[in-house]
Amino acid sequence: MRYAELSVALQKKAEKQERLFKHNPFHPSLNTEKIEPKGKEIWTIRIDRKYRIALKLEGDKAIFLTCGPHDWIYRLRF
Repeated sequence: MRYAELSVALQKKAEKQERLFKHNPFHPSLNTEKIEPKGKEIWTIRIDRKYRIALKLEGDKAIFLTCGPHDWIYRLRF
C-alpha cells in the first residue's frame, strides 16, 4: 500500500504524524520503533491503531518508504 491508496482521512492523519515526527521523532503518540532486519535502520511510526509508516534513518535524514496496515508493514522485507 502507498500513501495515495489511503483514504483522505488516513492521509490527513499521516501528514499530522509526519509533522509531529519532524519536531520529535520519539513523541509517545508516534509509537516509534525499530523493526527487522536489524542494522538496516528501518523504523515505523503510528498513523493510527491499524496503520503505520515505514521509514529509513540515514544520519540526520528520514526517508519515508511506505505506509499501510500494521501487519502488512511488518511482513515486508526491506
